[in-house]
Amino acid sequence: MNPSDIRKIKELELLYQISRVLDDNLDMRDVLHPVMNALGEYMGIKHATVTLYNRQTGEIAIEVAHGLSSQQAKKGRYKVGEGITGKVVETGKAIVIPSVGNDPNFLDRTGRGKDANKAFICVPITVEREVVGTLSADELDPSDENLKQDLRLLEIIAMMIASSVKLRRQAEEECEILQAENERLRSELKDRFRPTNIVGNSREMQIVYDQIAKVAKSPSTVLILGETGTGKELVAHAIHYNSDRTSGPFIRVHCAALPESIIESELFGHEKGAFTGATSERKGRFELADGGTIFLDEIGEISMALQIKLLRVLQEREFERVGGTKTIHVNIRVIAATNKDLMKMVHEGKFREDLYYRLHIFPIYVPPLRKRKSDIVLLADFFLEHYSKLINKDVRRLSTGTIDMLMSYHWAGNVRELENCIERAVLVAEGNVIYPHHLPPTLQTAETTGAPIRGDLKSMVETYERDIICDALKSAKGKVAATARALSTTQRILGYKLKTLDIDPRRFS
Repeated sequence: MNPSDIRKIKELELLYQISRVLDDNLDMRDVLHPVMNALGEYMGIKHATVTLYNRQTGEIAIEVAHGLSSQQAKKGRYKVGEGITGKVVETGKAIVIPSVGNDPNFLDRTGRGKDANKAFICVPITVEREVVGTLSADELDPSDENLKQDLRLLEIIAMMIASSVKLRRQAEEECEILQAENERLRSELKDRFRPTNIVGNSREMQIVYDQIAKVAKSPSTVLILGETGTGKELVAHAIHYNSDRTSGPFIRVHCAALPESIIESELFGHEKGAFTGATSERKGRFELADGGTIFLDEIGEISMALQIKLLRVLQEREFERVGGTKTIHVNIRVIAATNKDLMKMVHEGKFREDLYYRLHIFPIYVPPLRKRKSDIVLLADFFLEHYSKLINKDVRRLSTGTIDMLMSYHWAGNVRELENCIERAVLVAEGNVIYPHHLPPTLQTAETTGAPIRGDLKSMVETYERDIICDALKSAKGKVAATARALSTTQRILGYKLKTLDIDPRRFS
């Protein structure tokens, strides 16, 4: 039997083997590996690959490889028109390279070697006139006749596996689309869930929002930690109004504000005649919170005697009114908050350890304003809009100097101090812009460290002038003539001021 007949028999056996594989399964994962193995076995091909073209990314990548390691296959990535594979996808026409060692278009990204005695054949995999990928193989016997026959064979195989490749590509692209949609929805839900009563986009606040999302729907006790003025009560509100208790009451108890003599009665209620002045039965805060949430602010301020009674409520959700014997059961969610180090108080014997662990089931730490600097301007703008409407003044924005001053201050009083600062500035502002001199003296004389700034009248006036001119240039987008008109002065005077104060108007354009 002559070599030509032997080759034809091998080709028929190969095609029959491929057709059997395709009959059994159209899933490309199950199809292509046997096809690649059959190519190597029947045709003696050392390296063969199938690539897929991803329409979403515009990238062509090796999906299945014969004779290549997984690391080599990962390197086989091309753009349309790049290398031999990229050109085949771009043109939809097969390419035969008689000698890869002499062809600069053969990129050899997989590192299989650029041997001058090795040929390379790459054919398109086409479905309905659309190129969905390529089938390629190395040829170790690069005679013209062998190349012609191998090209014909690869084109036949590419046609046979086209449907499987198309289905696989569609599945991968749909998966990528679903993943992208999933990420979009996650991001949208995160933005949507962010409590409307809390302002802030910093990474630190995103952690707080995530924690609120995790705990809101559960009945678990929450302990909110943070310095005074950070917005702990807003977090408590957010948890309640995003829970399944949103239709129930939200009862707030400021433990530090209630005198020791009446706090027990305030929390648990009292019966008529329980003590002097108890002329009628009265429900306590826990009873009023039934079906909803009770927020115990400054929990670290309660006495040891009251801590024992509070522990029972947390454990059993039951208590007796002052002067009463009837046990009252309540369905409540407890949220506590403190600016104190409760664990330190436990070690000092000022706070019960068992109560601490009952409260510390799900702690949420609200960061101080100095640790969320990126939220300062956002908060200031929010308060500016709020108090402008409240006071009925047309104050619209903060000057550049004001923003710099707000960003450099240490904010010991946190968000509450910032709110008070902006409220004062809106009250004293004459126009529609907040300038540094509208801020409280504590900010006007503070650098980042909080140290006082010392200077003479001339330098202070120059600072004030520079701030006004920079703000006007910013509004006029760096145009000197428009700035002069806005400041009711001449271009000559403004030009002199710009030179004297060393202000470059181009940086505002």
